[in-house]
Amino acid sequence: MKKLIKNGTIVTPSLSYQSNILIENGIIAAIQPGLETSDTEIYDARGCRLFPGFIDAHTHLDMAMGPTVTADDFRTGTRAALAGGTTSIIDFATQDKGDTLTHALGKWHRKADGISACDYGFHMAIIDWNPEICNEIQSIADAGVTSFKVYLAYDNLHVSDSAIYEILRRVGQVHGIVGAHCENGDIISKLIDTNLRRNNTQPCFHAQSRPDLAEAEAISRFTYIAQMAEVPVNIVHLSSEAGLMAAKSARQRGADIYIESCPQYFILDDSCYYLPGFEGAKFVCSPPVRSKHSQTALWNALSAGSIDTISTDHCSFNWKGQKELGRNDFSQIPNGLPGIEHRPVLLYTYGVAAGRISENQFVASLSENTARLFGMFPQKGQIAVGSDADIVVWNPSCQGTLTAQNQVQNVDYTPYEGLKIQGGAKAVFLRGELAAENGKVLFENQGKYIHRHSCDYYHKNS
Repeated sequence: MKKLIKNGTIVTPSLSYQSNILIENGIIAAIQPGLETSDTEIYDARGCRLFPGFIDAHTHLDMAMGPTVTADDFRTGTRAALAGGTTSIIDFATQDKGDTLTHALGKWHRKADGISACDYGFHMAIIDWNPEICNEIQSIADAGVTSFKVYLAYDNLHVSDSAIYEILRRVGQVHGIVGAHCENGDIISKLIDTNLRRNNTQPCFHAQSRPDLAEAEAISRFTYIAQMAEVPVNIVHLSSEAGLMAAKSARQRGADIYIESCPQYFILDDSCYYLPGFEGAKFVCSPPVRSKHSQTALWNALSAGSIDTISTDHCSFNWKGQKELGRNDFSQIPNGLPGIEHRPVLLYTYGVAAGRISENQFVASLSENTARLFGMFPQKGQIAVGSDADIVVWNPSCQGTLTAQNQVQNVDYTPYEGLKIQGGAKAVFLRGELAAENGKVLFENQGKYIHRHSCDYYHKNS
């Protein structure tokens, strides 16, 4: 049956306007004020904003880390995504040492196909590079994966600078994009060893071992390599003012770079690592959360348009039984925070409702920019005729409090426990079907794989 969403205010990156939306066969068929049709199911969105379905382009679901596996798999994590208004995710298919990209992609399809509640795609994380892997890049792009990732940190994941250069050149040939985890892994390993030798084992030493300058150095190095390779690149989970300054400097010298950040770097600060007992372990992620000063710098950058996308780096581990693995050694605390469910309401509350960003910037950074960069636009990321009917009916006036007890995420805590929130997803439509309402997920296993095309390098270096 056709559906008609009436009386809502459609929000795009450039304007907000009131109109009605006709949905047919999962696609937006018409947008017109006063639109009426017969034999149509009506949804009255009076008083609400209509946002394009949010896209989280940085998740880690059903991922092994050392002796444990993330608390959220594709079933629970994507249900949580829908509850908060996220209708599409891009997870990381990660190659094993000595293995092929093709095998890694198949492994991640088996984790998600027929299980995911929202639509999904994959980035390909490359940790082993040789001529055979190089030859796979075209077939991986043909399979709908046009974004890749490299690590400049972690002994078991990072690749050499020369390999990064070759990866950038090869991915550029298929009009894809490479994102990087930018921290200086060698320096961090040295600082970790130094702290442990001094018996500094508490969670606060996780942050002290990963200083903001280690991020800034890696961003500078990665962007210089990108300039030599003559391709655009993406900086993932940028966390600090120092890293931001390095990225801005790269843009000023002509590097074509995109910047992603995450809610934890806007909402939390490094005082969390000094909470009594082992509480600080709840906040251990990499890069770590930073100072209030860095918080302010990131908000200013988002407001100015210097940060392109906001994703989560959702990588959830239970505090009990998982984070506790590092009780006597901070380096053994599984790195990662839950956030896939709460990203939209956090950015709305502390961004839009607080007057730091407009609702139009909110839409750009949580949806359209992401869709464009990662080859999903115009199918995803906008409310327009011909696009998928992924629509979030957002109530701007509702209020609440974030608690672990009330979340859908399959994890025993939230780093945002007790925060007051403004606004929320009243209804979430996925390809025209009402998938979630007032935080309750209405159906599962309906997610479809997003076969992505070449990346849209839209960025203006200003």
